[in-house]
Amino acid sequence: MAGNTGTYLIQGAAILGGDPTDLLVRDGIIAEVGHGLSADGATVIDAAGLVALPGMVDVHTHLREPGREDAETVETGTRAAALGGYTAVHAMANSTPVADTAGVVEQVYTLGRAAGWVDVRPVGAVTVGLAGEQLAELGAMADSRARVRMFSDDGICVHDPVLMRRALEYVKAFDGVVAQHAQEPRLTAGAQMNEGDVSAVLGLTGWPAVAEESIIARDVLLAQHVGSRLHVCHVSTAGSVEIIRWAKERGIDVTAEVTPHHLLLTDDLVRSYDPVFKVNPPLRTDADVQALRAGLADGTIDVVGTDHAPHPSEHKECEWAQAAMGMTGLETALSVVQHAMIETGLMTWADFARVTSTAAAKIGRLSDQGRPIEAGEPANLILVDPAARWTVDPFQMATMGRNSPFKGRELPGKVVATFFRGHATVLDGALNTPHPDAAATPAGAA
Repeated sequence: MAGNTGTYLIQGAAILGGDPTDLLVRDGIIAEVGHGLSADGATVIDAAGLVALPGMVDVHTHLREPGREDAETVETGTRAAALGGYTAVHAMANSTPVADTAGVVEQVYTLGRAAGWVDVRPVGAVTVGLAGEQLAELGAMADSRARVRMFSDDGICVHDPVLMRRALEYVKAFDGVVAQHAQEPRLTAGAQMNEGDVSAVLGLTGWPAVAEESIIARDVLLAQHVGSRLHVCHVSTAGSVEIIRWAKERGIDVTAEVTPHHLLLTDDLVRSYDPVFKVNPPLRTDADVQALRAGLADGTIDVVGTDHAPHPSEHKECEWAQAAMGMTGLETALSVVQHAMIETGLMTWADFARVTSTAAAKIGRLSDQGRPIEAGEPANLILVDPAARWTVDPFQMATMGRNSPFKGRELPGKVVATFFRGHATVLDGALNTPHPDAAATPAGAA
């Protein structure tokens, strides 16, 4: 499968898990789809047994650069993304300095273009310095070369209802969306884990579900009131699923994401006091996990967002109370979703494409991502071996973060190839080369 000709003949791939079909990729697009295809000089890929899917789009990634290059860089984070099957990621704003100006989002955008592994779309901060006191330069970031369409203070809730209303009103002018980190700060002061039976036994300050649910309830009503788009980050409770379902039934323009770790892991793991399981929002109960899976399956939850949050080892290899919150996720997301949703019969590969690509591209307003695998479409796609099994070793990953909660677990599914704008960034399950002219190629923001 070696080679870098720019033309690829993919033979026998099951598009969205369907019947085996050939794909011809040439000049950045899917040139032909059919049976018995041929092309002189093409790199031939035997895709028998592999599933072809649109490239994954992450609405929630922390790339840390600028300012926290000890944790991750745009280069290392996007390498991890490509290996995980992503062709686009949205980089959250809590860098140092915060991405609250046109200058900072353009810096992140430029770093992504120079890396060439995936499409990097900066997320602009809602408030200056994430301080929750005044709106950031939303219009300037929207009009910048980065063409920001998603705004979030992720990591910190926009808890002031007046400020949240103003943000929702402001982004309507350019079809933007506010992505809310739903956490009422007064209900979570000093919280260390999910509030429930396990926190009571361990004596750790609990993080009640209502802290998340109350903010979501408020914000869907605000979004309805001003007629704006709201996106709810990392939904983690059964009650949150019900509120979002209620809002959608009433036609409120709300979307929501769930992380892979909230689809699989529970607060029972905190009994180990291993800080790798410390995350915001916290791991919840098995009942919450089942509700999240059901909500993702029935469309109440629109997308899977990794909330990829790498940390230096010293920020995790310490006592629980002092440890940073967050987990890596870009290189394990596909496998966890396959395990939690496909192997349980809750979803098909076509559903997988919807929640990891198509819907995410729509939320972020990325016109050339999440497209159908058809002739004439941009060649942002992946090949997955669903029968593969692998054991997670954080030290073998491209991300700088070693804080994977799946360390030592055997997971299904493996990305065999990733095509970004028609170029194979991953071949044979390993990094190939970045897009040769990514810095000169339009990013496709709508």
